[in-house]
Amino acid sequence: MIFIFYFYPMVQALIMSFQTGTGSNLEFTGFSNYTRLFDDSMFITAVKNTFIYLLIQVPVMIILALFISVLLNDSKLKFKGFFRTAIFLPCVTSLVAYSIVFKYLFAGDGLVNSMLLNLHLIDTPIGWITDPFWAKITIIIAITWRWTGYNMIFYLSALQNIDHSIYEAARIDGASATRQFFGITVPLLKPIILFTSITSTIGTLQLFDEVMNITKGGPGNATLTISQYIYNLSFKYSADFGYAATVSYSIVIMIILLSFLQFKVAGDKNG
Repeated sequence: MIFIFYFYPMVQALIMSFQTGTGSNLEFTGFSNYTRLFDDSMFITAVKNTFIYLLIQVPVMIILALFISVLLNDSKLKFKGFFRTAIFLPCVTSLVAYSIVFKYLFAGDGLVNSMLLNLHLIDTPIGWITDPFWAKITIIIAITWRWTGYNMIFYLSALQNIDHSIYEAARIDGASATRQFFGITVPLLKPIILFTSITSTIGTLQLFDEVMNITKGGPGNATLTISQYIYNLSFKYSADFGYAATVSYSIVIMIILLSFLQFKVAGDKNG
């Protein structure tokens, strides 16, 4: 079953990436699809947009998840179960459902603009979906809202496995809460931080649902991602499955390179 549903499609897609043609009429053309990537302005735009999400959203989400997990790990905090459930709940919501909700919230006459206008923070409604800059911000807010709780669970699990005597010894030595966080918590969570950074990177490079349902890649391809471009090549434009497979494997190459870089930056000898 693993071979049929995992390895066979991967190998078949790799073979297809060396083919070109419309629909099922494919023929081998060597590396022409791969050289085509460098001259494809739409692909370059999709890569730029995806890396903007990656460079902004992933660090923000990792830091936010780490900060929240430390707060929710406090033994003196009341209603911890409620707060943990509330923050994790977005992770189990339907991707399509929450994307549609965000689309209406950030519409020109949506709740977000109404609140900002009522608070006199803005004079005119912000084009959250129609402006290229704000459309990217909307996507970043959406994916941060959904996936922060997912990473928080990993940090909470790791924090609960740290011996409290370590923190007690640090407090006796006069270490402040900030010094304990950077001197004890962060170093001991290093493997989990590396894991969540890699999985978040992979998820962002494959970003599709939010962009497809909130902005549809617009305005003017300002929010187009690599995965959405693959979808367009396969089902929206003239079906070019060979080139779509090539773009798919470009994501694989990016994931390998970025994961290797993250291992090296983290100093993991097993990377």
